[in-house]
Amino acid sequence: MAGKAEEVIRRKPPEDPPGDEGLPPWMATFADMVTLLLCFFVLLLSFAEQSEEKYRDALGSLKGAFGVKETRAVSDEMAQYNTSSKATKEMAAKISHDERLLLSVVMRIKSLLEKVDTKLMEGAGVSADRDGVVFSASSAALFKPETAELRPEASEILDAVIKVLKDYKLNIVVRGHTDDRPISTSRYPSNWELSASRAAVALDYIINKGKIEINRAKAVGYADTRPLVPNDTEEDRRKNQRVEFYLHMPQRDAW
Repeated sequence: MAGKAEEVIRRKPPEDPPGDEGLPPWMATFADMVTLLLCFFVLLLSFAEQSEEKYRDALGSLKGAFGVKETRAVSDEMAQYNTSSKATKEMAAKISHDERLLLSVVMRIKSLLEKVDTKLMEGAGVSADRDGVVFSASSAALFKPETAELRPEASEILDAVIKVLKDYKLNIVVRGHTDDRPISTSRYPSNWELSASRAAVALDYIINKGKIEINRAKAVGYADTRPLVPNDTEEDRRKNQRVEFYLHMPQRDAW
């Protein structure tokens, strides 16, 4: 009897049941708290670095998500001022730094164009939006008919563009446009090839003659997809045959 009692006393106590596999439950709560803290500090950082440009980009993204297309307003008021008017000085005192820069670009282009042959300036114009200045010249003033071969006198206009690019740290997009009349030659099967070739030839002249950095420049052809006026008359078709030089802020990508 004594041996059996001793055996009972020496028997090993039962082991605890095995615990659940994986991390302890408190770890999930801790990870959630750390993630929320990280999000909180990211929000604080984004608020601290807020700027007008970021606000515009965010607003544009929201509009795009909801299917709203943003249209840039052309500043006709800015383009109509001349270099010596009192109104120009008064306007410059009221606008932002970027707008003053664009106003000075408009004035610089106009002063340079005053020295260009009047015949070359037929159909030309200058306008501005919030990011840059558009100088438009007639294709007939720059190129021989139905080709991308520059006229000798085209250098007067292109040299003026070069001077502006040297005076201001702006980027340039050269945009070729045609009217709606189809073209089909061995070299230019359609208006797409013609408009793109004209833009590329004009830009090539600007880059090589002006020694402009290639990363500041683009060329694109739009054919007849962006007419200024309806292609109803011969005169209106001539207006749509143009090359645009868009001088824009480097921080804003553009075409």
